[in-house]
Amino acid sequence: MSLALPSTVTGVLASIPSPPVAYIDLGPVRIHFYALCIIAGIIAAVLLTNHRLTKRGAEPWVVIDISILAVPLAIIGARIFHVLTHPNFYFGEGKNTWNPFEPGSVWAIWEGGIAIFGALIGGAVGAYLGCRWTGIRFWTFADALAPGLLLAQAMGRFGNWFNHELYGLPTDLPWGLEIPATYPWNGQPNTALPPGLPEGTLFHPTFLYEVLWNGLGVIVLLWLGRKLFFQWGRLFAIYLIWYSAGRILWESIRIDPSEVILGLRSNVWAAIIGVIVGLVILVVQTRRHPGLEPSPYQPGRGRKDLDADVQSQDNPSDFVDVSEPPADEVTAGATATSAAPSSEDGSR
Repeated sequence: MSLALPSTVTGVLASIPSPPVAYIDLGPVRIHFYALCIIAGIIAAVLLTNHRLTKRGAEPWVVIDISILAVPLAIIGARIFHVLTHPNFYFGEGKNTWNPFEPGSVWAIWEGGIAIFGALIGGAVGAYLGCRWTGIRFWTFADALAPGLLLAQAMGRFGNWFNHELYGLPTDLPWGLEIPATYPWNGQPNTALPPGLPEGTLFHPTFLYEVLWNGLGVIVLLWLGRKLFFQWGRLFAIYLIWYSAGRILWESIRIDPSEVILGLRSNVWAAIIGVIVGLVILVVQTRRHPGLEPSPYQPGRGRKDLDADVQSQDNPSDFVDVSEPPADEVTAGATATSAAPSSEDGSR
């Protein structure tokens, strides 16, 4: 008896299915899994960055103060970059450009559409302002952030998997990604699918390629970060080179709509610029700062938790005098300041 499986069965077993749901409704609130992936990535990046900054000598959780500015500006920058590189999605006849109460507006970030290179630009501005506020050196923070940032990007890519988006060219490889012609959660057609493809066509799972590439990059950056050479922003430079080099490859096989400039997708050009900026930072910072960073803080700034006036949880003597009296207050043979009553005055 032959044990061979039908080709349709083997095709299903040798492919990656797309999730049947992209969100859950909790009463009137709709929670998208894409957003949960992004939030989880941000939390992971904050925790890892806090650990690395604290080991470097910074005040614990100062990363929160910096993130208050960096994260919102990163999200704003990511949305602006996406809109500018996909103008046909939002501008032109029949498009709802500005009305946030109708689908398809430039404000509707909840519908998807953010770009990591815009997030890097906006986040860098926010991080610079946050570092000025807290006194942390900008390049120290950037180096501490680099592995966590790559980890956040790896986690965020799972959101594209849930959304059935940003996949690559058709493939017959055993790890091909299944993309249904209609979205299973609303029955609407997936307009990003190229027309004319036979049913059951599989696609390169570019989200998975980035997850693996970024995950490997986290390990590399953590290893390089143990070497003292990678200070003054040089580890962040390696992050830019690593991530951008991989993005050039994955972006080149993606088939989602994008602006094409001189034969290359706009994000390929952005990734090329990322590699160049990383190389420039590496060369310039190596020449400007051949030595080690003296402190994670800017000159004249330091940890606020070490010079605070009150730390009663660590020092119980702030409010109770538990010290011994000075030795010179009581001397041997000294007479008492008050004497016991004598018998001459009739006291007994």
